[in-house]
Amino acid sequence: MKRSPVGLDAIADWHNLSAAFHRAALGKRSRPEVQHFAAHLEPELVRLRRDILAGTVAVGKARRFRIHDPKPRLIHAPCFRERVLHHALMAHVGPVLDRALIDDTYACRVGKGTLAAVHRAQHHTRRWPWWAKIDIRAYFASIDHQILKGLLACRFKDAGLLQLMGRIIDAHADTPGTGLPIGALTSQQFANFYLAGLDRRLLEGCRVRGYVRYMDDIVWWGDDREMVRVALAEARAFAAERLALRVKEPTQVGRSALGLSLCGYRIFPGCLRLSRRRKRRYAECRRQWEAAYAAGLIDICALQAGYASALAITWHADAAAWRREQLRRVPLAPALVER
Repeated sequence: MKRSPVGLDAIADWHNLSAAFHRAALGKRSRPEVQHFAAHLEPELVRLRRDILAGTVAVGKARRFRIHDPKPRLIHAPCFRERVLHHALMAHVGPVLDRALIDDTYACRVGKGTLAAVHRAQHHTRRWPWWAKIDIRAYFASIDHQILKGLLACRFKDAGLLQLMGRIIDAHADTPGTGLPIGALTSQQFANFYLAGLDRRLLEGCRVRGYVRYMDDIVWWGDDREMVRVALAEARAFAAERLALRVKEPTQVGRSALGLSLCGYRIFPGCLRLSRRRKRRYAECRRQWEAAYAAGLIDICALQAGYASALAITWHADAAAWRREQLRRVPLAPALVER
């Protein structure tokens, strides 16, 4: 394949760095480190450009914290200067990686997302009678650095650019030589790209009838149970032998008429239902906003906006009856009504 000629000069271009700063600062202007960077914008960008071209730009400095949505995760948030670097890098590298992906890959891509993945999965569910679903055990923590760098070398030829991406990859490791940090823009793009070969193996090698991937959640469809199980064996072997990944057990195989779960929805040929996880998120979101209002931390307008955000979690599902039942079982507290 023809490799991209993108090099460090494009990444370190003044206009590219300036645009990267504005993208990285979006929604974060009130933070002290962003304000400090903005107050000294020209010298900061000059220094960043110089360090990129010299191959000495600092990477790996991140703030760590845990979240529990929907399960416990350790997040590594890069410092602001490194976020600017990541945005500048992905402005040129991202489109090249995106072209390597099939159309039915839906994570971290413009015009895609969870809802598009769910609607595509429902489309396949209406057409094909059997499906199989897998996900990768500890996906981000299991990505092999050498394999990833080899895949990137097949797409880019500039030695300086490959060295920069290699330094970013090597700056974090869950175990020696493996793992990408959750929370970095580069990690999302690299992780999405890492499974591109598996996408093509299943679509072009196994000839599955339909296919949807959202990061490491992968579903495909076939004419019968045997067809999807043959593809399942092929996916296991390819993940282990070519990508050093393990498929999480047990895997799932089922009839389309009985539905499947993906991206927070229970997908049937004729309707979309909420998963248990999404129902819990709705209840938790509503409780948090009501508690903040009861404590006097927000006004009634903010509470209404909070209710809108809670309803948005359930909006695209066929869940009107469930929402009415929730309001009947857990009505607005009298103290909130009186206010």
